[in-house]
Amino acid sequence: MTKHEFFVDMTCEGCSGAVTRVLNKLGGVQFDIDLPNKKVFIESDHSVDLLLETLKKTGKNASYIGTK
Repeated sequence: MTKHEFFVDMTCEGCSGAVTRVLNKLGGVQFDIDLPNKKVFIESDHSVDLLLETLKKTGKNASYIGTK
């Protein structure tokens, strides 16, 4: 599985909770959330486009940084 790094404009625990909910619904992913640095690290075989689309469902600004 590839590990991807994303920027997500999270400001609080509620934001990271929203990210957790959408990623758990997607399934087949392992992830770590770095709230202070507004980063989400996702290990998955899903496409980057699908992962980014899923993160944007939180209503937060999200962008792809690259692979880790």
